[in-house]
Formats: sequence, structure tokens, C-alpha cells
Amino acid sequence: MAHANTIMSQITKIVSRHEFEALAKKHHTGRSFRRFNRWSQFIAMTSAQLSSRASLRDLTANLKAQMKKLYHLGATAICRTTLARVNDQKPYTLYEELFQKLLCRCQSLAPKHKFRFKNMLYSLDATVIDLCLSVFPWATFRKAKGALKLHIGLDHGGYLPTFVSVTEGSKHEIAWAKALQLPKGSFCVFDKAFTDYGWFGTLVEKGIFFVVRQKVNAQYRVIERHPTTKSKGILCDQTILLAGQKSDRCPYSLRRIRYRDQKTGKDYVYITNATHISARTVADIYKNRWQIELFFKWIKQNLKIKSFLGTSKNAVLTQIWIAISVYLILCWIKFNNNISLSLQQMLRLLQLNLFERRDILKLLRGDPEKPPAIPDYQLALPLS
Repeated sequence: MAHANTIMSQITKIVSRHEFEALAKKHHTGRSFRRFNRWSQFIAMTSAQLSSRASLRDLTANLKAQMKKLYHLGATAICRTTLARVNDQKPYTLYEELFQKLLCRCQSLAPKHKFRFKNMLYSLDATVIDLCLSVFPWATFRKAKGALKLHIGLDHGGYLPTFVSVTEGSKHEIAWAKALQLPKGSFCVFDKAFTDYGWFGTLVEKGIFFVVRQKVNAQYRVIERHPTTKSKGILCDQTILLAGQKSDRCPYSLRRIRYRDQKTGKDYVYITNATHISARTVADIYKNRWQIELFFKWIKQNLKIKSFLGTSKNAVLTQIWIAISVYLILCWIKFNNNISLSLQQMLRLLQLNLFERRDILKLLRGDPEKPPAIPDYQLALPLS
């Protein structure tokens, strides 16, 4: 039977050890390590994400049972107090930069989005990560509630989290969106919470296309009406100018589309500056924005970003950035090897076999294991 490293070893080989050590040196503060190191921290916290460990004590007890296999991963013995101290004190920015490195590798392999146009397509949104204020006193959100906010710009080519930021819970989405450096000619789609006429005007000036649902109380003036195809659900297609308060911040003509979903019978009204695509494509772009909601749901259900193994801000951010990096590692395995399984199915298989010595591709593709070879000789039985 061919030798195979553990599944955990094959997963972590995706991260270049040489590159990781360079990042660890760059983002090191305080005294140097005597025995422990940042690679051991990464192995431990990645294992926590993949095996859904509930606490540091649970995690370190599980790793202690796998000590021989940890040695072959290049990790040292992992003590609970040492891991807790490193999570609290050593900068999380190491994993923020590691995330960017992994993102570049995934982008080179990611499939294109399903629309005919070749422009990049991003969905922008944010989700709140609730925290107990008595346990995380630094995460002030409301009077009796703590929270962080995870902002994501999801690239529809492979559904990769391309723009990521973790802020205090009170930071509004539009403040984050205004600081983004979106590529010229790209599309971005977002919900009503991002409505800001000044930002709309900036996007038009930069040559960036946007799609957003119109607010019910929005004021506008119709300049021109265009032919519609009611069989495709398009009830109106208009060229408008924004009116009312602060409309002078976006003095450009925009496009207003009313669409009726034929399955639900509900009407939706969209505002966009994209005049070169069909009205139905605009409606489909906004409908595809649901993928970012599915992304948030996936990472909250499958990775550990709702319960934390440390209480300091640095420990929490370390865990969040490692979680999103694990998501990218799964994406890289899927893209690079054309795995047909969903990410959730992949994660379930890896969780059950994390420290088993099996070929990861054969595991994910469902290839049967070969039975051990039988020696080609017969035992001599004594004759009576």
C-alpha cells in the first residue's frame, strides 16, 4: 500500500512553510520564542477550525493524543496556557496577510461567474458577530451588547471573499464601502443599506457599475421610457435623475427597472448606471446577490467564528482570519483538483479523517481504498 501523509499534513502543505516563516518574522513582537512558534499556533488553530473543537482545553487534549503525527507536521508540543498567551499577544496581522497570499493563489484558479459579460462582479455586504459584553468588554456595540462586524466583498468568480475587513459593530457598511478600491469597469451589487447618493456619483465617475434596490421613499424624475418585455418580468425600464435631498451629489442620469418575479409575484425596483446590458440581466445580477448571504450562513455554520477560544481582541481576530483562510484552502483544493463535492461535503470528509493517513484526493473523489496485498505464498500444512 502506497505511503500517504495525514490529511492534516496534506492540507497544510498548501501553505508554503518558507513563506509563512517570513510572515511570522515580519509580524513578530516581544521576546523570541524558546520552544513554541507561530507555525504551531497555525496548526493548532487550523485544527480547531477543521475539527470544531469547543475550547482550548478540548483542542490541546485532542492534539496531545496526536503528538507523533504533529511532529511530522513540523509542530511542537502545544500547551493550553502557551497557546492562549500567543493568541492574546502575538499580532493577528500575520494571518491577515496570509489570507491575502492564499487569495491570490485561489484567484488564479477560480472559475468565471455565470454571466455573459466579462467584467468582475462583486456583492458587498456585512454580518454582525455577536459577543457577550461581560466577556468581551472591548467590543462595545450597544448599551448591553457587544459585537464585531465582518465586511465582505464577494467575487462571484469562484465566490471568493476578495475584500474583507473586521471592524467594531457600530461601523456602518457605507463607511467601509467608500474606502474600497474597486477595479474600473467592475460591477458591484448591494442592498438598500448602502444607499448613498454621493457614493453613487463617485462610482459613476470612476467607471464602476452598480446595482441596488431603490428605497420606497426615493424621489426621482423620469427623463425617458424604454421598451419592455413583460414576458421576462420587466414592467418598466426608465432613464431617471435623482431628486430630493442630497440628489445634487449624483447629478448623473441613472436607470430604473421594475421587475416582477414570476415565481413569487413580488415586484422589485432596481437603480443602476449600467445601460449596456439588458434589464433582465440587471434583475438577475441582483438576484445572484443572495450568494453573499449563503456565504455568511456557510462560514457561521461550518467554521468557528461565533464562539471563540480567547477573549482578547487579538485572539478573536486571529481566529476569524484563520477561519477565512481555511475557507480559501478548501476553495484552492476544490479548484485545483476539479472536485465535484460542495465545500460543506469536503469539510465533513476532512473532519472525519483529519489525522488519518490517506490520500486526500482519493478521499474527496470517493476512490475505494485498496486492500493490503496478500503474500504470494501458501502455508505448509502438516499432513496427518
